[in-house]
Amino acid sequence: MRRNYLLTLLLAFLVLTLPTACRKKTAAEDPTAQNGLLYQSQKPSADSRVEVRRPHSLEIPAAIRTQSEILITRRGYTVSYNKDWRIPNWVAWHLTAAHSRGEHKRYNMVFTEDNTVPAPRATDNDYYNSRYDRGHMCPSGDNQWDAKAQEESFLFTNICPQNHGLNQGDWNDLEIQCRYWARQYGDIYIVAGPVFYKGVQKTIGRNKVAVPDAFFKVILADKRKSNAIGFVMPNNGKHRNMKEYVRSIDEIESLTGIDFFPLLDDKVEQTVEDQRHRDLIEEWKVWKIKHYEFKDDDRRKY
Repeated sequence: MRRNYLLTLLLAFLVLTLPTACRKKTAAEDPTAQNGLLYQSQKPSADSRVEVRRPHSLEIPAAIRTQSEILITRRGYTVSYNKDWRIPNWVAWHLTAAHSRGEHKRYNMVFTEDNTVPAPRATDNDYYNSRYDRGHMCPSGDNQWDAKAQEESFLFTNICPQNHGLNQGDWNDLEIQCRYWARQYGDIYIVAGPVFYKGVQKTIGRNKVAVPDAFFKVILADKRKSNAIGFVMPNNGKHRNMKEYVRSIDEIESLTGIDFFPLLDDKVEQTVEDQRHRDLIEEWKVWKIKHYEFKDDDRRKY
Protein backbone atom coordinates (compact mmCIF):
# COMPACT_ATOMS: atom_id res chain seq x y z
CA MET A 1 0.00 0.00 0.00
CA ARG A 2 2.74 2.41 1.00
CA ARG A 3 4.74 1.46 -2.09
CA ASN A 4 1.78 2.28 -4.36
CA TYR A 5 1.31 5.63 -2.62
CA LEU A 6 4.98 6.59 -3.16
CA LEU A 7 4.83 5.47 -6.79
CA THR A 8 1.76 7.66 -7.37
CA LEU A 9 3.56 10.68 -5.89
CA LEU A 10 6.61 10.09 -8.10
CA LEU A 11 4.51 9.84 -11.27
CA ALA A 12 2.65 13.04 -10.36
CA PHE A 13 5.97 14.85 -9.83
CA LEU A 14 7.29 13.74 -13.22
CA VAL A 15 4.10 14.81 -15.01
CA LEU A 16 4.33 18.30 -13.51
CA THR A 17 8.05 18.95 -13.97
CA LEU A 18 8.97 17.22 -17.22
CA PRO A 19 7.25 19.67 -19.63
CA THR A 20 8.92 22.62 -17.89
CA ALA A 21 12.34 21.01 -17.98
CA CYS A 22 12.09 20.08 -21.64
CA ARG A 23 10.57 23.19 -23.12
CA LYS A 24 12.81 25.67 -24.90
CA LYS A 25 13.61 28.88 -23.06
CA THR A 26 12.14 32.06 -24.43
CA ALA A 27 14.27 35.06 -25.38
CA ALA A 28 13.17 36.80 -22.20
CA GLU A 29 14.43 33.90 -20.06
CA ASP A 30 17.54 33.09 -22.04
CA PRO A 31 19.85 36.02 -22.80
CA THR A 32 21.70 33.91 -25.35
CA ALA A 33 18.60 33.93 -27.56
CA GLN A 34 18.21 37.69 -27.60
CA ASN A 35 19.30 40.13 -30.30
CA GLY A 36 20.16 37.36 -32.75
CA LEU A 37 23.37 36.59 -30.85
CA LEU A 38 25.25 33.34 -31.01
CA TYR A 39 26.44 32.91 -27.43
CA GLN A 40 29.12 30.40 -26.56
CA SER A 41 29.54 30.76 -22.81
CA GLN A 42 32.42 28.29 -22.49
CA LYS A 43 35.33 27.31 -24.69
CA PRO A 44 33.80 25.29 -27.56
CA SER A 45 34.34 21.56 -27.52
CA ALA A 46 35.65 19.63 -30.50
CA ASP A 47 32.12 18.65 -31.53
CA SER A 48 30.65 22.12 -30.98
CA ARG A 49 27.99 23.19 -33.48
CA VAL A 50 28.81 26.86 -33.01
CA GLU A 51 29.31 27.31 -36.75
CA VAL A 52 25.72 26.32 -37.59
CA ARG A 53 24.39 29.86 -37.23
CA ARG A 54 27.46 31.67 -38.57
CA PRO A 55 26.76 34.11 -41.40
CA HIS A 56 27.52 32.50 -44.77
CA SER A 57 29.73 35.32 -46.02
CA LEU A 58 33.25 35.25 -47.43
CA GLU A 59 34.85 37.51 -44.81
CA ILE A 60 33.69 35.43 -41.82
CA PRO A 61 36.47 33.24 -40.30
CA ALA A 62 35.84 29.69 -39.16
CA ALA A 63 34.56 29.03 -35.64
CA ILE A 64 37.13 29.54 -32.89
CA ARG A 65 37.76 26.36 -30.93
CA THR A 66 40.24 27.60 -28.33
CA GLN A 67 38.49 30.53 -26.62
CA SER A 68 35.05 31.90 -25.84
CA GLU A 69 33.11 33.50 -28.68
CA ILE A 70 29.97 35.57 -28.98
CA LEU A 71 29.12 36.21 -32.62
CA ILE A 72 27.22 39.44 -33.29
CA THR A 73 26.07 40.69 -36.68
CA ARG A 74 25.87 44.47 -36.97
CA ARG A 75 24.80 46.72 -39.81
CA GLY A 76 28.34 47.23 -41.10
CA TYR A 77 30.34 44.35 -39.67
CA THR A 78 30.34 41.04 -37.79
CA VAL A 79 32.21 40.69 -34.49
CA SER A 80 33.49 37.63 -32.67
CA TYR A 81 33.49 38.95 -29.11
CA ASN A 82 35.55 37.42 -26.30
CA LYS A 83 33.77 37.84 -22.97
CA ASP A 84 36.95 36.91 -21.06
CA TRP A 85 39.03 39.61 -22.73
CA ARG A 86 36.19 42.22 -22.98
CA ILE A 87 37.36 42.87 -26.56
CA PRO A 88 36.78 41.16 -29.92
CA ASN A 89 38.60 38.05 -31.13
CA TRP A 90 38.11 39.54 -34.58
CA VAL A 91 35.87 41.93 -36.52
CA ALA A 92 35.05 41.22 -40.20
CA TRP A 93 33.36 43.28 -42.89
CA HIS A 94 32.85 43.56 -46.64
CA LEU A 95 33.96 46.98 -47.84
CA THR A 96 32.63 48.02 -51.23
CA ALA A 97 33.62 51.06 -53.27
CA ALA A 98 30.22 52.59 -52.48
CA HIS A 99 30.74 52.05 -48.74
CA SER A 100 34.17 53.70 -48.78
CA ARG A 101 32.51 57.12 -48.77
CA GLY A 102 29.38 58.59 -47.26
CA GLU A 103 27.59 61.46 -45.57
CA HIS A 104 27.44 60.01 -42.07
CA LYS A 105 30.61 61.28 -40.44
CA ARG A 106 31.77 60.64 -36.88
CA TYR A 107 30.65 64.07 -35.61
CA ASN A 108 29.00 63.79 -32.17
CA MET A 109 29.51 60.01 -32.05
CA VAL A 110 30.01 58.61 -28.54
CA PHE A 111 31.74 55.37 -27.55
CA THR A 112 29.06 53.17 -26.02
CA GLU A 113 28.87 50.17 -23.73
CA ASP A 114 27.40 47.19 -25.56
CA ASN A 115 24.57 45.90 -23.38
CA THR A 116 23.97 42.89 -25.64
CA VAL A 117 26.98 41.05 -24.19
CA PRO A 118 27.24 39.72 -20.63
CA ALA A 119 28.79 41.73 -17.79
CA PRO A 120 31.49 42.47 -16.91
CA ARG A 121 32.11 44.30 -20.17
CA ALA A 122 34.12 47.31 -21.33
CA THR A 123 32.89 50.80 -20.48
CA ASP A 124 34.22 54.26 -21.21
CA ASN A 125 35.53 54.53 -17.64
CA ASP A 126 37.88 51.60 -18.27
CA TYR A 127 39.75 53.70 -20.83
CA TYR A 128 39.77 56.91 -18.80
CA ASN A 129 43.36 57.80 -17.79
CA SER A 130 44.55 54.43 -19.14
CA ARG A 131 46.87 56.07 -21.70
CA TYR A 132 45.27 53.93 -24.40
CA ASP A 133 43.01 55.09 -27.21
CA ARG A 134 39.67 53.48 -27.93
CA GLY A 135 40.88 51.83 -31.11
CA HIS A 136 38.35 50.82 -33.78
CA MET A 137 38.76 47.43 -35.41
CA CYS A 138 36.14 48.17 -38.09
CA PRO A 139 36.84 51.89 -38.56
CA SER A 140 34.40 54.74 -38.42
CA GLY A 141 35.58 55.74 -41.90
CA ASP A 142 34.30 52.45 -43.36
CA ASN A 143 30.81 53.10 -41.96
CA GLN A 144 30.05 56.56 -43.30
CA TRP A 145 27.59 55.06 -45.78
CA ASP A 146 24.88 54.51 -43.14
CA ALA A 147 23.86 56.28 -39.91
CA LYS A 148 23.17 53.05 -38.01
CA ALA A 149 26.44 51.49 -39.18
CA GLN A 150 28.35 54.58 -38.03
CA GLU A 151 26.69 54.51 -34.62
CA GLU A 152 27.38 50.80 -34.13
CA SER A 153 31.05 51.22 -35.01
CA PHE A 154 31.41 53.03 -31.66
CA LEU A 155 30.22 50.07 -29.57
CA PHE A 156 32.95 48.80 -27.27
CA THR A 157 32.61 45.30 -28.75
CA ASN A 158 34.33 46.81 -31.83
CA ILE A 159 37.04 48.51 -29.78
CA CYS A 160 40.44 47.54 -28.32
CA PRO A 161 42.92 49.45 -26.12
CA GLN A 162 45.34 50.84 -28.69
CA ASN A 163 48.48 52.92 -28.39
CA HIS A 164 47.73 56.54 -29.25
CA GLY A 165 50.58 56.78 -31.76
CA LEU A 166 49.49 53.60 -33.56
CA ASN A 167 45.81 54.55 -33.59
CA GLN A 168 46.53 57.94 -35.12
CA GLY A 169 49.50 56.81 -37.18
CA ASP A 170 50.20 53.59 -39.07
CA TRP A 171 46.88 51.90 -38.19
CA ASN A 172 45.05 54.94 -39.50
CA ASP A 173 47.20 54.93 -42.66
CA LEU A 174 46.21 51.32 -43.35
CA GLU A 175 42.53 52.11 -42.78
CA ILE A 176 42.72 54.88 -45.36
CA GLN A 177 44.58 52.63 -47.80
CA CYS A 178 41.89 49.95 -47.48
CA ARG A 179 39.32 52.46 -48.67
CA TYR A 180 41.52 53.20 -51.69
CA TRP A 181 41.84 49.48 -52.39
CA ALA A 182 38.04 49.08 -52.15
CA ARG A 183 37.68 51.72 -54.86
CA GLN A 184 40.44 50.17 -56.96
CA TYR A 185 39.15 46.58 -56.80
CA GLY A 186 35.44 47.38 -56.45
CA ASP A 187 35.23 45.60 -53.08
CA ILE A 188 37.45 43.92 -50.49
CA TYR A 189 36.94 41.58 -47.54
CA ILE A 190 38.63 42.57 -44.26
CA VAL A 191 39.22 40.93 -40.89
CA ALA A 192 40.98 42.79 -38.05
CA GLY A 193 41.67 42.03 -34.41
CA PRO A 194 44.10 41.71 -31.51
CA VAL A 195 47.24 39.61 -31.17
CA PHE A 196 48.48 38.14 -27.87
CA TYR A 197 51.90 36.51 -28.02
CA LYS A 198 51.87 34.94 -24.55
CA GLY A 199 48.28 35.36 -23.43
CA VAL A 200 46.87 38.44 -21.73
CA GLN A 201 49.65 40.19 -19.83
CA LYS A 202 47.99 43.53 -19.14
CA THR A 203 44.49 44.89 -18.57
CA ILE A 204 42.97 48.31 -18.01
CA GLY A 205 40.06 49.55 -15.93
CA ARG A 206 37.80 48.08 -13.33
CA ASN A 207 36.45 45.57 -15.86
CA LYS A 208 39.95 44.34 -16.74
CA VAL A 209 39.87 45.00 -20.48
CA ALA A 210 42.71 43.07 -22.15
CA VAL A 211 45.48 45.10 -23.80
CA PRO A 212 46.76 43.42 -27.01
CA ASP A 213 50.46 43.04 -27.83
CA ALA A 214 49.76 43.79 -31.49
CA PHE A 215 46.98 43.99 -34.08
CA PHE A 216 46.40 42.10 -37.33
CA LYS A 217 44.50 42.96 -40.46
CA VAL A 218 43.93 40.58 -43.38
CA ILE A 219 42.48 41.72 -46.70
CA LEU A 220 41.11 39.73 -49.63
CA ALA A 221 40.66 41.77 -52.80
CA ASP A 222 39.85 39.30 -55.56
CA LYS A 223 38.68 35.81 -54.68
CA ARG A 224 39.15 34.71 -58.29
CA LYS A 225 42.82 35.73 -58.50
CA SER A 226 43.80 34.75 -54.95
CA ASN A 227 44.78 38.31 -54.11
CA ALA A 228 45.15 38.64 -50.33
CA ILE A 229 47.55 40.30 -47.90
CA GLY A 230 48.06 40.53 -44.14
CA PHE A 231 49.58 43.05 -41.73
CA VAL A 232 50.68 42.79 -38.08
CA MET A 233 51.38 46.01 -36.16
CA PRO A 234 52.87 46.11 -32.64
CA ASN A 235 50.75 48.01 -30.13
CA ASN A 236 53.19 50.90 -29.80
CA GLY A 237 53.54 54.32 -31.36
CA LYS A 238 56.69 53.74 -33.42
CA HIS A 239 56.21 54.66 -37.09
CA ARG A 240 57.59 52.11 -39.54
CA ASN A 241 57.68 51.56 -43.26
CA MET A 242 54.46 49.72 -44.11
CA LYS A 243 56.46 46.95 -45.81
CA GLU A 244 57.76 45.86 -42.38
CA TYR A 245 54.24 44.97 -41.27
CA VAL A 246 53.42 42.68 -44.22
CA ARG A 247 52.64 39.05 -43.40
CA SER A 248 51.13 36.17 -45.33
CA ILE A 249 47.66 34.98 -44.34
CA ASP A 250 49.20 31.68 -43.26
CA GLU A 251 51.55 33.48 -40.85
CA ILE A 252 48.69 35.37 -39.23
CA GLU A 253 46.63 32.19 -38.94
CA SER A 254 49.54 30.57 -37.07
CA LEU A 255 49.89 33.64 -34.88
CA THR A 256 46.21 33.97 -33.95
CA GLY A 257 44.77 30.47 -34.36
CA ILE A 258 42.07 31.92 -36.64
CA ASP A 259 41.16 30.25 -39.96
CA PHE A 260 40.53 33.06 -42.46
CA PHE A 261 38.36 32.89 -45.60
CA PRO A 262 37.21 29.27 -45.09
CA LEU A 263 34.56 29.59 -47.83
CA LEU A 264 37.18 29.93 -50.56
CA ASP A 265 37.85 26.94 -52.77
CA ASP A 266 40.57 24.88 -51.06
CA LYS A 267 43.11 25.38 -53.86
CA VAL A 268 42.44 29.13 -53.96
CA GLU A 269 42.64 29.35 -50.18
CA GLN A 270 46.01 27.57 -50.14
CA THR A 271 47.36 29.95 -52.79
CA VAL A 272 46.07 32.94 -50.82
CA GLU A 273 47.65 31.78 -47.57
CA ASP A 274 51.09 30.77 -48.90
CA GLN A 275 52.15 33.93 -50.74
CA ARG A 276 55.63 35.30 -50.04
CA HIS A 277 56.27 38.73 -48.54
CA ARG A 278 58.12 40.02 -51.60
CA ASP A 279 55.29 38.99 -53.91
CA LEU A 280 52.68 40.55 -51.62
CA ILE A 281 54.56 43.85 -51.40
CA GLU A 282 54.91 43.98 -55.17
CA GLU A 283 51.35 42.90 -56.00
CA TRP A 284 49.73 45.35 -53.54
CA LYS A 285 52.28 48.14 -54.16
CA VAL A 286 52.69 48.51 -50.42
CA TRP A 287 55.50 51.06 -50.84
CA LYS A 288 52.92 53.52 -52.18
CA ILE A 289 50.91 53.60 -48.94
CA LYS A 290 51.03 57.17 -47.66
CA HIS A 291 51.84 58.21 -44.11
CA TYR A 292 49.49 60.92 -42.85
CA GLU A 293 50.28 63.36 -40.10
CA PHE A 294 47.12 62.79 -38.13
CA LYS A 295 44.74 65.65 -37.47
CA ASP A 296 41.10 65.74 -36.38
CA ASP A 297 40.18 66.89 -39.89
CA ASP A 298 41.84 63.77 -41.33
CA ARG A 299 39.68 61.50 -39.15
CA ARG A 300 36.57 63.31 -40.27
CA LYS A 301 37.62 63.23 -43.91
CA TYR A 302 38.38 59.52 -44.06
